[in-house]
Amino acid sequence: MRVKKIPAKTMMKKQVFISVLLFFMALSGFSQVPLDKKSEPPTTRILFVFDCSQSMAGLWNSDKKINIARHILSATVDSLEHDPHIQMALRVFGFQSPVPPQDCSDTRLVVPFGPNNAGAIKHRLKYLIPKGTTPIAHSLEMTAHDFPPCVNCRNIVVLITDGIEACDGDPCAVSAELQKKGIILKPFVIGIGEDPDFKKTYNCVGRYYDATDEEQFHDVLNIVIREALDHTTAQVNLLDIYGNPTETNVNMTFYDMTSGKVKANYYHTINFRGKPDTIMMDPLVTYRLVVHTIPPVVKDSIRVFPRKHSIIALDAPQGSLRLTSNSSKYRDKQFIVRKHGGAKTINVQKLNETEKYLVGKYDLEVLVLPRLNLTVEIKQSTTTTVTIPQPGLLNVVFPKSGYASLYQCTREGQTWVTNFKKEATTQSLYLLPGDYLLVYRPEFSKSILYTRTKKVHIKSGGSQTLRFY
Repeated sequence: MRVKKIPAKTMMKKQVFISVLLFFMALSGFSQVPLDKKSEPPTTRILFVFDCSQSMAGLWNSDKKINIARHILSATVDSLEHDPHIQMALRVFGFQSPVPPQDCSDTRLVVPFGPNNAGAIKHRLKYLIPKGTTPIAHSLEMTAHDFPPCVNCRNIVVLITDGIEACDGDPCAVSAELQKKGIILKPFVIGIGEDPDFKKTYNCVGRYYDATDEEQFHDVLNIVIREALDHTTAQVNLLDIYGNPTETNVNMTFYDMTSGKVKANYYHTINFRGKPDTIMMDPLVTYRLVVHTIPPVVKDSIRVFPRKHSIIALDAPQGSLRLTSNSSKYRDKQFIVRKHGGAKTINVQKLNETEKYLVGKYDLEVLVLPRLNLTVEIKQSTTTTVTIPQPGLLNVVFPKSGYASLYQCTREGQTWVTNFKKEATTQSLYLLPGDYLLVYRPEFSKSILYTRTKKVHIKSGGSQTLRFY
């Protein structure tokens, strides 16, 4: 039986086509994104940064490095041309000025991003003549200007080179800055040849791949393109105190840890199978996840991997809190919530409303008179309910304008509650039940001996009047 050998170019087209097909099938079938965006997968923009320095004229296996590299890259570009969600561009360095002397500005975007430009890229590759130096850092720096503004794009750099930085630049620092600014994702670097310094030099620039011979270069470029196009699936398990993923219905924000930019917001959902719903994630991004429980739960340095479903688990056990009052006077009152022993306000909640909190102890400050301070414990899947006593009414009548203040009297002593308005001779306050002391002095009195005090006991639903006559 005769076996027909499939040309490398045809094989690469098939492999890339399958990767692209699987990627968009996944996007359309599993992505937990708004319905109006399911038909709008991101555009992946691949910028090839191609080495055409003098050393690329050297022999490598069956031909010169430049000939092998442009032949295989041309086949790759050709295989990607007709995908509407992929755009390509070509930047070349080391092709304009011969050495010596060394021209460290020898880099140029020769084919910008645009539709159906594979022919233009192949044409420019065909006529490149190696002659110059290797300004890798400067070339990477200039890529910042190669990507036009785009809301729904993934920007990827694929650096193909047979040498290391020759112009005293710092490719690692440039790459890190581009990623920090959110201009590009982590680059791919393909090192042509057997230089042992390649990996050490380029590991900090991006994902580095060795291509020690012609066949390996073909395979590596195919792997890089597949990884550049890959998305993968994940689910977020919000665990209760028993370690079960039962918590849900809370927003989650995914950040790019490198750039700090928001990548997505999803309300956590339990799907019709009773499992946390699946989301699409980009394997090229390292994520920071903030789950907006009260208080929030954070997980850093999340990595997902191509063609592997990831489970991201966070402890987020929750219960509910409700403060109630039967008094219409407290209808619009609020209370401050802080973690037990902490000073930071984590929420301000209204009375007679229910809110979820992480399991644990909390300090509450109810904004009534006097301030009511409570400590409560939130338990898993349980509503902790606290009833605020009905207030009583205190009416105060002063003979004339003056200075007055109210204190709550307890076994520990007296605690300031509020000051009265100086100009008003008749004032009313709703107070929690308890014992109080009112201190008053007329405004224009010239002796401290005119200070007067009165005690009063307030009952729930009752009314008391104090007259300073």
